[in-house]
Amino acid sequence: MSFLIFLGLIALIGLWLIGSYNGLVSLRQRCRQAFSDIDVQLKQRHDLIPNLVETVKGYAAHERGTLDDVVKARNAAVSAQGPAARGAAEGALSDALGRLFALAEAYPDLKANQNFRQLQDELADIENKIAAARRFFNNASAEYNATREGFPAALYSASFGFVPQDFFGLEEGERKAVQETPKVQF
Repeated sequence: MSFLIFLGLIALIGLWLIGSYNGLVSLRQRCRQAFSDIDVQLKQRHDLIPNLVETVKGYAAHERGTLDDVVKARNAAVSAQGPAARGAAEGALSDALGRLFALAEAYPDLKANQNFRQLQDELADIENKIAAARRFFNNASAEYNATREGFPAALYSASFGFVPQDFFGLEEGERKAVQETPKVQF
């Protein structure tokens, strides 16, 4: 009788460990899917930028440095790998786009151009989608990391290849901008 109880206890522990392992696999897949969702939004952003640059070129041809910076930042963002590198490259691209939009303020004809305004609105919409996708990815990463580091997964997660998941965070320039108090002028 005690042998059957022992076997039943071993079976329950085994099922618990299998369930824990399968939970980690599911969470890891959710992180991968969330990162893929970010990639989709970033691809849309990267595809939109050449059109935006070409529109600005017609109005501000002598502002070559700003336009070149946007193109270089876009190319760096397209080739970045992993959440940390992608976050850094996307931060640089956001900075370059900010300079491009600041440039548009100096050209009233460009600012009034319907094509430019449509591209700017599309980019703003994509930026909002990217922010939402980043939040979902970071939430999935936090849940995965917490499960990976919790008991019983902490006993075997590293040996089965469950590595910590990096977050998609703000870069230094973005972090400073967020910490500054916004200036409101009328």
